Amino acid sequence: MPMNIDADYVREMATQLASYEVHGALQRVERNESVYQAQRDALQQLRSLLTDFSGTLNRLRASDSQMVVNDATFSHEGYATAEVGGGAVEGNYQFFVEQLASAHQVAIQGLEDGQLGGAGALTIAQGDQDPFTIDLADLGAEATIADLAAAINDHDANTGVRANLVRSGGETILVLSSENTGADHALTLSTEAGTGAAFANAVTAAEELSAAQDAIVRLGGESGIALTNDSNSFDNIIDGVALTFNRVHGAGEQPLSVDIHRDMGATREQADTFVSAFNTLIRGIQGQSDSGGEGRARGPFAGDASVRALVNQLNSIVRADPDPDADSPQLHHFGITGNRSGQLQIDSSRFEAAVANDPEAFEALFSKADGLLAKLDDRLKIYTNSTNGILKGRIERMDFALARVDQQIEDLQRRYDTYYDRYLRQYTNMMQVVQPMQQTQWMF
Repeated sequence: MPMNIDADYVREMATQLASYEVHGALQRVERNESVYQAQRDALQQLRSLLTDFSGTLNRLRASDSQMVVNDATFSHEGYATAEVGGGAVEGNYQFFVEQLASAHQVAIQGLEDGQLGGAGALTIAQGDQDPFTIDLADLGAEATIADLAAAINDHDANTGVRANLVRSGGETILVLSSENTGADHALTLSTEAGTGAAFANAVTAAEELSAAQDAIVRLGGESGIALTNDSNSFDNIIDGVALTFNRVHGAGEQPLSVDIHRDMGATREQADTFVSAFNTLIRGIQGQSDSGGEGRARGPFAGDASVRALVNQLNSIVRADPDPDADSPQLHHFGITGNRSGQLQIDSSRFEAAVANDPEAFEALFSKADGLLAKLDDRLKIYTNSTNGILKGRIERMDFALARVDQQIEDLQRRYDTYYDRYLRQYTNMMQVVQPMQQTQWMF
């Protein structure tokens, strides 16, 4: 059967031959693209793993976090709250709250809008701080009590006095309050000679609403040692313990008993948090570094020296003595050891016994300035730093390689178009020669 050469045939042949011309090069470029993209994806996953682990380290290192968790329990609710640090010493303490700290507050009555402007001044002093003065003339002839309050609040030399307005029965009362509690923050009001009589009399007659007083708490009971503070929060009142008192005892009442003790469950949770985060990281890296075989796919980092070095460095930090010269304890002293797969595990009985025996050493192992958490975080930053980290550099190289692949694909597309046009012309010319022959072949 004779070949039918028409336009469809011409286009089909041009497509086949042009594709054949670029086929080998296109396969090589597509293989490279697949490798580069897999590498980039793996690098992003690795960065995510390291960032997650770094986040856990930062939470454990936070100023309000301790590896060794202590707790406080109270004999009566409502009298106090506690913040207990890892270095707190276990013990029982008795406190009798004689007086709570309060801020000074005074009320000035008898003031009227429109009668404040003019000669004179109001001077406000607070404890031993420098006083500041409101010049009434600056307020204007039609000044209101609200204008005076605003002038007090906005004064550049005001170091902690708040002015507020209270309205009742058509009267506006100016209330001045110290922002800080304690006797050292008592307010003193005065007016200078020449101040309007009505204003000066109102200031002189100011009523004390709340006295400026320190908190008084007695250690050991109602007749115990008096402890004073300008606020109700006593920092480090016991080593490693801050107490905030909220309620006054009545005469003859039982004192508040505060029991400081170690919370082994919460301490174990802190250790578990670290171990779990470390193991998640190691499992993730091991999965990406698997050499394959026995039905397992080869990981994108199989044989990667940089990733292998990272794992070795992390394991070296975790398993090494952080301060060999000081004979510091290591993780294994607290029952935290590595298994054959490189992950950590905790022996509960050894852990509890070792922490109970030397909680300070366990805290220091993790939390001191050059301890385990700090060293691990410093190592991670070499890889995760957003400016010059190793992973940033490698991801950028993969991005460059992928961009080059895109350019190569564009080049191959242009080559394909050139081949296609050439073969299309050749077969079109052939069609123009053959078709007349096909039309007259019946004559022979």
